[in-house]
Amino acid sequence: MVFDIEMIKQVYAALPGKVEATRKMLGRPLTLAEKILYAHLYAPATTPYERGKSYVEFAPDRVAMQDATAQMALLQFMTCGRDKVAVPSTVHCDHLIQAKTGAQQDLATALDTNKEVYEFLSSISNKYGIGFWKAGAGIIHQVVLENYAFPGGMMIGTDSHTPNAGGLGMLAIGVGGADAVDVMAGLAWELKMPKLIGVKLTGKMSGWTSAKDVILKVAGILTVKGGTGAIVEYFGEGADSLSATGKGTICNMGAEIGATCSVFAYDEKMAGYLKVTGRTEVAALADGVKEHLRPDAEVYADPSKYYDQVIEIDLNELEPYVNGPFTPDLAWPISKFAQAVKENNWPEKLEVALIGSCTNSSYEDITRSASLAKQAIDKNLDVKSEFTITPGSELVRYTIERDGLLATFNQIGGVVLANACGPCIGQWARHIDDPNRKNSIITSFNRNFAKRNDGLASTHAFVASPEIVTALAIAGDLTFNPLTDKLKTKDGKEVMLDEPTGFELPSKGFAVEDAGYQAPAADGKGVQVIVSPTSDRLQLLAPFAAWEGIDLKGLKLLIKAKGKCTTDHISMAGPWLKYRGHLDNISNNMLIGAVNAFNDKTDTVKNQLTGEYGPVPATQRAYKAANIGAVVVGDENYGEGSSREHAAMEPRHLGVRAILVKSFARIHETNLKKQGMLALTFANKEDYEKVQEDDTFDINGLTSFAPNTTLTVVLNHKDGSQDEITVNHTYNEQQIEWFKAGGALNVIRSEFAKA
Repeated sequence: MVFDIEMIKQVYAALPGKVEATRKMLGRPLTLAEKILYAHLYAPATTPYERGKSYVEFAPDRVAMQDATAQMALLQFMTCGRDKVAVPSTVHCDHLIQAKTGAQQDLATALDTNKEVYEFLSSISNKYGIGFWKAGAGIIHQVVLENYAFPGGMMIGTDSHTPNAGGLGMLAIGVGGADAVDVMAGLAWELKMPKLIGVKLTGKMSGWTSAKDVILKVAGILTVKGGTGAIVEYFGEGADSLSATGKGTICNMGAEIGATCSVFAYDEKMAGYLKVTGRTEVAALADGVKEHLRPDAEVYADPSKYYDQVIEIDLNELEPYVNGPFTPDLAWPISKFAQAVKENNWPEKLEVALIGSCTNSSYEDITRSASLAKQAIDKNLDVKSEFTITPGSELVRYTIERDGLLATFNQIGGVVLANACGPCIGQWARHIDDPNRKNSIITSFNRNFAKRNDGLASTHAFVASPEIVTALAIAGDLTFNPLTDKLKTKDGKEVMLDEPTGFELPSKGFAVEDAGYQAPAADGKGVQVIVSPTSDRLQLLAPFAAWEGIDLKGLKLLIKAKGKCTTDHISMAGPWLKYRGHLDNISNNMLIGAVNAFNDKTDTVKNQLTGEYGPVPATQRAYKAANIGAVVVGDENYGEGSSREHAAMEPRHLGVRAILVKSFARIHETNLKKQGMLALTFANKEDYEKVQEDDTFDINGLTSFAPNTTLTVVLNHKDGSQDEITVNHTYNEQQIEWFKAGGALNVIRSEFAKA
């Protein structure tokens, strides 16, 4: 047993009383999200919190970290003064394995290449009481769903797709590493009280439609920022009809609409999944408090009274969707996708099809895809595209191998990759004759930003369900609609693919020889954590400097980013993942993917000290050497995407003092605050246009910095003229203390020093 049954018992024992107290305080029926949120307050509430405005302190039940972000989180944690984590925590080695030739060889290469990092993560986990999942054990979100997620719980994780656990009725929220440090240190975790978006699902899916199509449609409705600051709660008989892993898929990809997290109510599907994954006792406990793990009946009866927004989707009428390219919210029902491909001149030939990932690697997903692979064999069809399979965990991989599904994929030329993130995060050695040639790929992953999967700006990446991905792999053509179109067999006959079939759960149960778990030492005081001072992979952290106590003057413009600027643009993954534990080295990728508004180029900005153009990191290092601060200016939803706090730590490390944008993605804004940065927004978004290439910035009002007050920024132009603009912020009193101290970790250190 790796899950924490005593902690779960405590949560369920307290839940009924907390729900009743919340219902009495609010004076009305409760949604599921409200029940879980108010049950996890750090301190009892005396008055209701205002959605979208009130900052609230929570006490999550557990923390989960993936290896790329865990390095920096644990480097921070080891400086805070605790002997052991305060809540159950785990580390999962899933990001650093590059998909190149196949599972066994790729894993062996990763174990050798990343030996230093894995040993660091293993030893520091052992020392501080953290469960450790070895490389090859699986992708963090699938492993969490199989082992740790439980209905009614609250978890934070250092990965933006942490909400996957909502498939088991848990509020699971992606955060930066500094937030994880707070919770592991036993402190409160702060979040603005989310708004609530209700998605009512009616009917029942059939045929080619899958759970993935629900979130692909929702992404098209809400866009990449429509869920920002909100929890998406799915309900209705359609929701109860979905498998637990299908629910997980929907919650996982809720990150693509900016949602704080997504959640489903506890039901028989969840109970069944808990039992088959060895958690019968958890299911029995949840059954005992089931009424508190679902919205109140009045919420179902009149949802518009209790949610800030309600969306209704009839699963009977839902089509399969394909989303993309370049953004996960460009949603196309399959009936209109071929026309879109032709009208937009996207490459019709499909070169690679990839299934699996943390979003779609369940037993159900694999069996439905395998049913199509079997049809290709039985109907004498060639598979026209390269085809890869990424199992989500060793538990899933071992079980699908036992049940013959991997053999089926092998027969059609499928390549099984390691149980890791791989191509989904750019950890993929793409085989292509000309990297500049426009080409198309399709995945069952969650994200498809430019360069995301293979580092190539020329790649048009599309997202769909594993079933649609597999069907298009067989056809090798993006314009193929498996619901209506025929394929030619090897001997020239025309055939259609039958609807996919599959199984939610394995009839013989799950099986595994070695799941890959390492329990921590009972007493880690004698465990040594060694970081070599000459390592280029790991670097001990030094505290950031405190605010000087004055307004900031003479800051140079580093870059004015144009259009979409995600965390992948700010701090790329792929080959840069190896430096995730070395702040100075990884800072050499800072903003190299952002488009400069003044020349439409990436990684080319003007150095105001020399007048010459050069790389963004090198230019900022020049400013830092001259003891000159800088400002980054950005567009809408700046920092969308991953939870990686490196995108905040790198500018901080290199001397950027403020990020001024039209709007922020939630996690990135919090990460900036945690690192002692100024995260500011234009009061008038049109003022973005006033920023000129040679501008110097003065930020005034910091000496009276306070919640709900504006600051003034003076743009000093090269010709001697000025523009004075008003900027907003969302800092509360605690966050202002982080800024003044030079970062939240400095505040934590001082608090433990006093204790």
